[in-house]
Amino acid sequence: MLGVLTLLSLSSLVALVPPPNVPPVFCRQCCDHLEPAEGSGAEPLTAGFNHVPEVRTYINMTILKGDKGDRGDRGTPGKGGQEGPSGSRGPMGSKGSKGQAGLPGDPCKDQYSAFSVGRRKSLHSLESYQALVFDTVFVNLGDHFNMFDGKFLCRVPGIYFFNINIHTWNFKETYLHIMHNDTEQAIVYAQPSERSIMQSQSLMLELELKDEVWIRLYKRERENAIYSDDVDVYITFNGYLIKVPCE
Repeated sequence: MLGVLTLLSLSSLVALVPPPNVPPVFCRQCCDHLEPAEGSGAEPLTAGFNHVPEVRTYINMTILKGDKGDRGDRGTPGKGGQEGPSGSRGPMGSKGSKGQAGLPGDPCKDQYSAFSVGRRKSLHSLESYQALVFDTVFVNLGDHFNMFDGKFLCRVPGIYFFNINIHTWNFKETYLHIMHNDTEQAIVYAQPSERSIMQSQSLMLELELKDEVWIRLYKRERENAIYSDDVDVYITFNGYLIKVPCE
């Protein structure tokens, strides 16, 4: 049934179209003469019947167009293109607002150790080595410096800076050592002279827990001495923590 309807639809689209460059054929009546009069110059009317009309098929596609179909699936993304050139630098933005306070710093930086002590009395050498004891305190954080035996006891391991200042005695030698535990680290020395002078020595030491740093006066055989008095402080010993090694 569907094939019949399709055939009928197509047959309605068929039209008779005359072939190109063919003169039109005129209708004749039964009473018309078949041939023109002789000598009139007109072509015989029968000449038009020598050509058979050409049949051409014309299909109106608009009536065959169907409904719009559904949208197809999206295709796979293509490959990314090459990176373009960098653009020009934009203008500087406005200054931002102040941020919040940061987290607490490294606890290694929160540890301190420092001392500064002095001596107001002169001291002469004995038959044996002796520690230089001090009688005046300027700074002694945590009592890390023992005023009774004149020794600094390390309670915070790290790198320390130490400095000793002394005043020499006229015509006497001055001979001292900065000691790390029982080992000499640096000397403070001045030859005998008719004039007394100030002498100084400094160094840095890396200390472990319970290490000791102190000043030792040499034996009497060198006949050495240091000078001070009750009015002014001529002898000072200082030390402080520089850095705590952090793991």
